[in-house]
Amino acid sequence: MDKIVSLCRRRGFVFPSSEIYGGLGSTYDYGHYGVLMKNHIRSQWLRAMVQERDDIVAIDSAVILNPAVWEASGHVAGFSDPLIDCRTCKLRFRADRLEDAQCGRKPSKRPGEFSECDLTKPRQFNLMFQTQVGAMEDASSTAYLRPETAQGIFINFKNVLQLARRKPPFGIAQVGKSFRNEITPGNFLFRVREFEQMEMEYFVPPDEAEKWYRYWIDERLSWYVNLGLRESTLRVREHEEEERSHYSSGTSDIEYLYPIGWQELEGVANRGDFDLTQHTRSSGTKLEFVGQEGERYTPHVIEPAVSIERIFVAMLCDAYDEEVVGERERTVLRLHPLIAPVKAAVLPLIPRDEGMSSRARELYELLRKRHTVEHDDSGQIGRRYRRQDEIGTPWAFTVDEQTLEDETVTVRDRDSLAQDRLPIADVPAWLDTALERPWRSPKA
Repeated sequence: MDKIVSLCRRRGFVFPSSEIYGGLGSTYDYGHYGVLMKNHIRSQWLRAMVQERDDIVAIDSAVILNPAVWEASGHVAGFSDPLIDCRTCKLRFRADRLEDAQCGRKPSKRPGEFSECDLTKPRQFNLMFQTQVGAMEDASSTAYLRPETAQGIFINFKNVLQLARRKPPFGIAQVGKSFRNEITPGNFLFRVREFEQMEMEYFVPPDEAEKWYRYWIDERLSWYVNLGLRESTLRVREHEEEERSHYSSGTSDIEYLYPIGWQELEGVANRGDFDLTQHTRSSGTKLEFVGQEGERYTPHVIEPAVSIERIFVAMLCDAYDEEVVGERERTVLRLHPLIAPVKAAVLPLIPRDEGMSSRARELYELLRKRHTVEHDDSGQIGRRYRRQDEIGTPWAFTVDEQTLEDETVTVRDRDSLAQDRLPIADVPAWLDTALERPWRSPKA
């Protein structure tokens, strides 16, 4: 993980937020390449969930909802973690995760195992960020930053059902920021207080819930494999009954083998009819499906939910590689081309050569209209290749002496280091095709 964090900082993927003021715990800003990579992850999720399907529509609900939403959903009363403080080191821990924590005075021990530890009794700590709406700060103005995007989907079920002309099974997908006042955030981006969720609620007839629950586990697992994560680093773990929420009849985690061990990447849950029923009772608005034949029921919900941050870290970890090439160590991100921040680099072999420089610039201007590409003319060509390898750029098009003779460029492959010649006129179509080809990690 230290190598991933170092690369992210060195190459401008991610860096600590508010750093000039000492930062803010587990809060990060994304640099240029981080923004591009997040955009590509989001785009591929929306492509798989919405663009390539006719049974899922998109929505974008508000971050601050009526507080009654969170009372009905159970978040005000029950969205909490057991908290323990150490009076000696002044650190705070989750009571149910002490085996994963380190003592503040003796890191080789867990909290409570060191002789100087003085732990308080567990108390419940609500994870929602509280804020005020309006000019008066009293109980009537209390509101919350949403801890999940799902409730914004449930309260809009009736609107979508009517306006999108859908009937179960159908889904509503949303991407947006969520906020949780985590007790013990950490491990880089793995657990942060502000994160971007991608959730889809799939509404199904009650007797089809189990079938669709299994379907979405397989569908989501395939999505990760198709985007380059190695099957050996992925697994599905079904929750035991005591782990599940009281309303869930089935929950599974798609886990990834992070440097910190097997951890949840994405959750898929069969939430039953709990959410729609709760909001029906609390709001007085019936959130149900009524068919043309008079059938009437409250749909059950299957929910695949994930944060972009956890995908981001998983893909960086899976792609990171070190090797020796020509007696020199090479660091490379073997990212799936669709996820790589930059799809291709255009490099003039000799930047000071007017012919090479102008042709490289022309090719770059042509490609940038279709893809995120980069023009790099700073430093020796070997150093520029290494720079592109570290940010995961799949291909480099080098304009050289032969280009001036026959209008071809050298195509360099990031993973195999193989080089070939290609007519400049064919480069745009070649890149379009290359990006859509099935890709498998060389590390698999």
